[in-house]
Amino acid sequence: MVHTFLPLPGFYQALFLYIEPVSTISPAILAWFFPGASWFHHELIPSAAAASGPLDARTIMAIWQLGNCYLLLGLLSSLVFRAIRDALPNDPEVQERILGASFTALALADVTHIAASFIGLPDELKYSFDKWNPMTHGNITFVIFLLSVRLAWFAGIGRTTYYYRKRAKVD
Repeated sequence: MVHTFLPLPGFYQALFLYIEPVSTISPAILAWFFPGASWFHHELIPSAAAASGPLDARTIMAIWQLGNCYLLLGLLSSLVFRAIRDALPNDPEVQERILGASFTALALADVTHIAASFIGLPDELKYSFDKWNPMTHGNITFVIFLLSVRLAWFAGIGRTTYYYRKRAKVD
């Protein structure tokens, strides 16, 4: 049974139910299976140099755990947002309130992820956007885009609001 998801219409629904989950689950697969932890580690900071050899066990474990975090984010947004839609089909106010709580957590994580990714870049790469690789653009550029869309959702841009931006009732 298909339910309408009024608080998450059109573009928002496509982005947050499909595109973002794929974009967050994919790095887990890349780190775990192919091309693998060494490739993932090397791609974190753009470099023309080849990977310097095998990773130690601690680094591999950290990359795999990072992959698990990516998987968790993708599954949470995909599965929880669908559960909100399906379990509360006739209550857009409650749907929006739960989505808003999730988007708040994700937006805070976006800000810290962007900051950590940017601060971690060597100084000579920070403002050399043309030297960034796809992973750097994913970690910074795409996450800025996701954060911007989350903020647009909170502002009610391109959608009807049901809970947020609602005027408080005065008795």
